[in-house]
Amino acid sequence: MPSSTVAFTGLSSYATDFQSILSRQVAIQQLPVKQLQNQQATLLQKKAALIALSPEVLNLGASIAALSSLGSGQGLVAGSSNSALVSVINTGAVNASSYTLSNITSLAAPAGETSLLGYANADTAPVSSANTVNLIYGAKTYTINLTAQTNNLNGLAAAINKLDVGVNASLLTTGTGATPNYLTLSASSPGQTTLKLQDVPSVGAAVELITAANQGSNAAFQLNGIPVSKSSNTINDVVPGLTFTLQNTTSVNQTAQLTVSPDASGLTNALQNFVQSYNALADQVNGQIGAGAGALAGDSLIYSLSSDLHQIGGYHSAGSIKSLADLGINFDNKGKISYNSSLVKTLSASGIQDAFKFLGSSSSGFGSLAGVFNQLGDPAIGLIQRQESSYDAQNTQLTDRITTLNTKIALFQANLTSRLAAADAAVTRLQNQLTTVNSTVQGLNLVLYGKQTGANGL
Repeated sequence: MPSSTVAFTGLSSYATDFQSILSRQVAIQQLPVKQLQNQQATLLQKKAALIALSPEVLNLGASIAALSSLGSGQGLVAGSSNSALVSVINTGAVNASSYTLSNITSLAAPAGETSLLGYANADTAPVSSANTVNLIYGAKTYTINLTAQTNNLNGLAAAINKLDVGVNASLLTTGTGATPNYLTLSASSPGQTTLKLQDVPSVGAAVELITAANQGSNAAFQLNGIPVSKSSNTINDVVPGLTFTLQNTTSVNQTAQLTVSPDASGLTNALQNFVQSYNALADQVNGQIGAGAGALAGDSLIYSLSSDLHQIGGYHSAGSIKSLADLGINFDNKGKISYNSSLVKTLSASGIQDAFKFLGSSSSGFGSLAGVFNQLGDPAIGLIQRQESSYDAQNTQLTDRITTLNTKIALFQANLTSRLAAADAAVTRLQNQLTTVNSTVQGLNLVLYGKQTGANGL
């Protein structure tokens, strides 16, 4: 790259003129470079504007998607009349409904047993008569072969844990008596099961090594009077679209109502978020249009986004909720919107249902507009990302062209400097010769006439 300061060192009286010639010629050569650099600066400004635009596009898409989710689910929210007994969430229910949960006689709990005998030493006292133990968990039996070195509590616990079958073994030390060490087994999952540990002797029947006091328990309750037993306290396969979790057992005549009903508060919050996201994007788009427009002025992407925003404002449906205005959303003359949440609060139950119908889903109704903005802002394949990539490619091309031009300018500068240096040297020699001639003439005049005269002898 040529020096930004063109320096020329000469000895002749014309050295300053040669400096000016060199500076001017290099500056002329650098004009195309400056034009390319200006183009790069413009590209960087455009990319910065796109980077600022992208999250606002995605936020608006997400806010419309949230509305579509409410619409497809009809805004149904699950609730429990007694959260101390049971909590519930809607995981896909599509109809309003109500259920009575009662007679929770037990909660699901994991099995847990302790060795029948204590052992004097966890590292040396043998636990099996023939180095073979069977672990029975559920319907499966796992045979554990011990060695002389592992036939002890620590060795057996390690062997059980190594099986990784959902049974955890650990040691319990009481610290008292001659045999203070015990083995405890616990199932990692709740539910009624079979948990046994048996010594397998060389001859005779297996010998039980652990208690049988806690074989786990199932959750037992009634739903609308129908008995239900489940191995987990979190239940998602009894009522379609509902997941509820038992928290406690019931006392006499104690019940809990599980309900699925429309919730207008969720709609209000989602609409408020939509308004904020819309206005944020509208500010970005309006900043690129008209007087004082930003770096993306005239860009087709801005016109596309402006059209998409107008599409939102112009969306209409055939139901009782025909437009966003029926939900309290109004547009001003600057293309921004405001929200009157009190209007939704005055809607009847049927009006709320119609509002959710207006919102539709991700593929129909107002909610389908989310796809427009999600496609534009997709960080992998969206139009904004593709345009950013295009700017990056153009910037790389400009950098390559600038590098090539700077190389040529550096060669031009070196060549011209060499030529001017040669010219300066020639002028210096001539000026030195002139000085010598003038000195000789002056000397002759002094000898011949006894005085100094001018160069012309006058």
